[in-house]
Amino acid sequence: MFEWSETDELIRGAVRSFIDKEVRPHLDALDSGEMLPYPIIRKLFAEFGIDALGSETVAKLLAKQRKREEALAAGEPLPEKKAKTGGDGGPFSGQESLMAVLVSELSGVCMGLVTAMGVSIGLGATTILSRGTLTQKERWLADIVTMKKVAAWAITEPDSGSDAFGGMKTYVRRDGDDYILNGQKTFITNGPYADTVIVYAKLDEGDGTPESKTIAAKRDRKVLTFVLDKGMEGFTQGKPFKKMGLHASPTGELFFDNVRLSRDRLLGETEQHEGGDGRESARSSFTAERIGVAFMALGIVNECHRLCVDYAKTRKLWGQEIGRFQLVQLKLARMEIARINVQNMVFHALERSRAGKPPTLAEASAMKLYCSEIATEVAMDAVQLFGGNGYMSEYHVEQLARDAKSLMIYAGSNEIQVTHVAKGLLAY
Repeated sequence: MFEWSETDELIRGAVRSFIDKEVRPHLDALDSGEMLPYPIIRKLFAEFGIDALGSETVAKLLAKQRKREEALAAGEPLPEKKAKTGGDGGPFSGQESLMAVLVSELSGVCMGLVTAMGVSIGLGATTILSRGTLTQKERWLADIVTMKKVAAWAITEPDSGSDAFGGMKTYVRRDGDDYILNGQKTFITNGPYADTVIVYAKLDEGDGTPESKTIAAKRDRKVLTFVLDKGMEGFTQGKPFKKMGLHASPTGELFFDNVRLSRDRLLGETEQHEGGDGRESARSSFTAERIGVAFMALGIVNECHRLCVDYAKTRKLWGQEIGRFQLVQLKLARMEIARINVQNMVFHALERSRAGKPPTLAEASAMKLYCSEIATEVAMDAVQLFGGNGYMSEYHVEQLARDAKSLMIYAGSNEIQVTHVAKGLLAY
C-alpha cells in the first residue's frame, strides 16, 4: 500500500464533513468538559453505519462460535480452522483502512474523541472478544461495539505505571465460588462514566494480602481479568481528572472495596486460560493500542501540516508572506518529512494486518516511539511558526500540541517503548 484508495478518500471526505458539522462547533465545550464525547461518537457511528457493522460482525462471530460449541457437545468433528488472511480478530477486523481514516481525521481535530472511542472498543470489547466465553460475549459485546455502553480498561495503578504487572497491588481472593476484589486503578480512560470495566487484578492464593508478601512473590502472582458493571456494591468511579490535554476524553480513578464478583465475571470463567493469564491478554492489547497511536499521530501531523502551510501563505511580515523565509520553510519541510514517514508506517501496519502478519509488540513499540515523538515535535513547531497566535486557543495549534504530548505517555511511556524495542532485538 503506497497511497489511500479512492474509497478511502471518499470516506475521508464524508468524515471531514461530519467533523465540520458535528465536532468543530463544539470544540470549546468538549475541551472544557461541558460536553461529553459519547453522544458525538454515537452520532458518528449511526451516520457511517459503524454501529450496524459492529453489531453484524459480532453476531456472525458469536454464531460461528455457538455452532462450534454445539458440534463439540455433540461429539461431531470440527472443520479445520482456516489460516488467517488479515485482520486482528477484533470487532472491526477487515475494516482497518476505514478505522485508520476515521481515527486520523478525528485526531487532527479532537483526539479526545478517538481516545474515548478507542479504549472502549479497541481495548474493552477486544479483550472480552479474545478472552471471554460465548455467554460473556453475548452479555457484553454488542452494547460496547455499538457504543450503546461505554467500556474502560483498567490496568494502571498509582504505584505501577510502566511496571504494570510487577507493581500491581489490586488483588482478588477466592471466597467460595466467588472472588472479592480490593484495590485502586488510576489514569483510566472513560473511568468516570464507563458502564462496563475490564479490571486486571492479582490473585491472592490465601497466603496473605499482597502487602504481606515479599517483592518477588508479589511480582509473580497470577493476573486475572474480570468484567465489572457500573453501580456494583463497593465499586466507586472517581471524578474526571484535570489534564494538560485530551480534555474531551474523561480520565479518572476506580476504587474497589470488597467488591464481590461471581465466577461469570472472570473472563474465560477459569483461572487457567489457554492463552495464558491476564498478562498475555494485556500484552496483546498493548500491541494494538500502540499501532493506534501511529494512526492518531498521523492526524496530528496532517492537521499541523495543513494549518501551517495555509498560515505561511497568508501571514505577512516585512511586506511578504512568512513562507518566503527560510527558517519557516525549514519547519514546513520537516513537517512534510514527518508526514511521509508516519503515513508510511501506517500503510505498512495496514498491509501487515491484511496479510495476517500484524506487527509484533516490539515493532508496535517502535512505531509508537517514533510517531508520538515526531507528532509532538511537529505540533510544537506549529505553535512556534504561528508565533503569538499559536499560543492562543482560537488558532487550534495549541490544543494539538497539548494533545500530541499525551501520545508520548499514553499506551506506555516512551521510555518503556525503548525497553520493548531493545528486548525484541536482543530476544530477551
